[in-house]
Amino acid sequence: MTNRAKILVAAGAVVAGLVTGVPAPATADTGAVPVPVPVPVPLKWTSCATEARPTLQCASVRAPLDHARPDGRQVTLALTRVPHTAKTFQGPLLVNPGGPGGSGLNLAGFVSTALPAKVAAQYDVIGFDPRGVGKSTPKLDCVPGYFRPVRPASVPTSLAAERTVRDRAASFAQACGSKYGDLLPYMDTVSAAHDLDVIREALGARRINYFGYSYGTYLGAVYAQLHPDRVRRFVLDSVVDPEGVWYADNIAQDYAFEARHKAFAAWVAKNDATYRLGGDPDAVEAAWYRMRAAVAEKPAGGKVGPGELEDTFLPGGYYNGYWPHLAEAFASYVNDADGTALLAAWERFGETGDDSNGYSVYTAVQCRDAAWPRDWSTWRTDARGVAAQAPFITWNNTWYNAPCASWPVEPLSPVRISNDAVPPMLLFQATEDAATPYEGGLSMHRKLKGSRLVVEEGGGNHGITLSGNTCLDTYLSEYLATGAVPTGSGGADADAVCTARPDPKPLPAEKALRATDSGTTSGTGGGTLHGLLGFRG
Repeated sequence: MTNRAKILVAAGAVVAGLVTGVPAPATADTGAVPVPVPVPVPLKWTSCATEARPTLQCASVRAPLDHARPDGRQVTLALTRVPHTAKTFQGPLLVNPGGPGGSGLNLAGFVSTALPAKVAAQYDVIGFDPRGVGKSTPKLDCVPGYFRPVRPASVPTSLAAERTVRDRAASFAQACGSKYGDLLPYMDTVSAAHDLDVIREALGARRINYFGYSYGTYLGAVYAQLHPDRVRRFVLDSVVDPEGVWYADNIAQDYAFEARHKAFAAWVAKNDATYRLGGDPDAVEAAWYRMRAAVAEKPAGGKVGPGELEDTFLPGGYYNGYWPHLAEAFASYVNDADGTALLAAWERFGETGDDSNGYSVYTAVQCRDAAWPRDWSTWRTDARGVAAQAPFITWNNTWYNAPCASWPVEPLSPVRISNDAVPPMLLFQATEDAATPYEGGLSMHRKLKGSRLVVEEGGGNHGITLSGNTCLDTYLSEYLATGAVPTGSGGADADAVCTARPDPKPLPAEKALRATDSGTTSGTGGGTLHGLLGFRG
C-alpha cells in the first residue's frame, strides 16, 4: 500500500440509530510475549504552527530499535500535536494515514479541523511518522529516484523483458540490504505497534484512542492484539484483510482495481459528449489500452511510458473525484494527439520518483511482516493468471512488490488477529473499495469481537470518513464524542449502511487541467485528506 491517492470528497444522508456506552476494556492473554518499554523522557512540545494550523506543536520521542532490547540502539519518532481545548479531555487520539510508509505529521492538523470542533476539542490529536518514515530517524531511502521515468514496461513481452524488470526489483532489495542491513530486521508492523506504546507512555496516557486509514487499520489491529488493555476508542477506515497479509491481499487488489478501472471507463462513456471517446465502455477501455501501447512506442512528453501511465490512472481507483482530471488528459491525448495534458496528469498523480522514502518503508515492512513466494515461477504464474482477467494493474502491482521475492531479511509470521478483549471498535468500509476490498472489512469485523461495521453502499473510494458524507461522519463523531456505536440494524454483514454520493460530473477543460485540489501540502499542517493518506495495498 503506497502513497498514491490525494483527495477525498463524499456526502450522504444522516442516518440515526446510535447507542451510547463503551464497556471498560478487559484483559486477555493474546499469546504475545510482554515487551519491556523503557520510561521515555517527557515530551518537549514546541510550536510548529502554520497559517492553516496555528496551534500545531511538534516533538520527538526515542524508542528501541529492537523492543526486546530496550536499552540498546534507539530510533527517533517525529510527532505533531493539536492540543485539546475543552474542559472534557478524552486523551490522545493517534492518527495514521496508512502505507506502510505514509507520514502522519500533517494528518493531525487535518483531523483536528475536519472533525466537528466540539469533538476535536476533547482530544490531543497526535500525528506521527512511523519508524523509518519522513522526519523520523534513521530515514530509509534505499534507491533514490527509483521511479524516475522512463521505467521498463510493466507487461513483459518476452522472458528477456521479464528478466530485466525482475533484476531491477532484485537490485532494489539488494540495495536495501546493503544500505540498511542493521535496520531491516526491525522494520515491521509489530515493531511499529510497540512504538505506539512508547508514544502512549511518553504522553502519560493509560490508554490511547486511535484513528487509522488503510494499512493504518492493520497497525491499529496489531496494537490492540498486543496491548488490549491499553485500547480506548479505535476507528479503522478502509480495512485491511488480516488473513491476506500481504501477498494474497495484493492479488485481491488486482481484481478490485480492474473493477474500478472499468467503472471509470463506463463513466467516461456516459459523458461522451464531453470526452468524445465513445459511448461504449468497452470502446473506451480499448482506447485506453491503445494509449498505453502508443506511449510504449513514444513516451508522452518524453516521460510517460506505460508504467508511468498506469501510475497516473491508478489514483482514479482510489478516488472518483480524480476522474474528470484523468478523463480530460486521456481525451486530449487520444483526440488531439496532445501529450501535454498527460504529462501534467503524471506529474500530479503518478510516481515521479520523489517518494523513494515511502516506497523503501513500504517494501521493508511488507517484505518483513510475512512470507512471500521465493520461487519466481509462482509470481509469474499468478501474475499471468490474474492479468488474463484483470489486465489494468496486475503486472504493475507485481513489480511494485517484487523486491519481496528476494528480500535480504527472513520474514516474520503475521500476528493472528482475534480479539474479544477490547472495547467496541468502529470500522468503515466502502463496498467497491479497490485498495482494501470489501471482504477484508468483513474479515476484520469478525475477528474484532464486538466491533461495529459501517458500510458505504456503492462507494468505491478509499478513506471514506471526514470527506463530507454526513451519514458516515455522524457515526464517527458520535463514537469519538460519547462512545456511541450503531445498533446493528444494517444487515447480516453491516451494523449500519450509508449511501455513497453520485459519481462526479465532468469539469470544464480549464478546471480539469488546472492543478487545484491536488492534495499537495506544505509545512506540517496543510493538505487535504488524500494528500495525507499513504497506501497502495
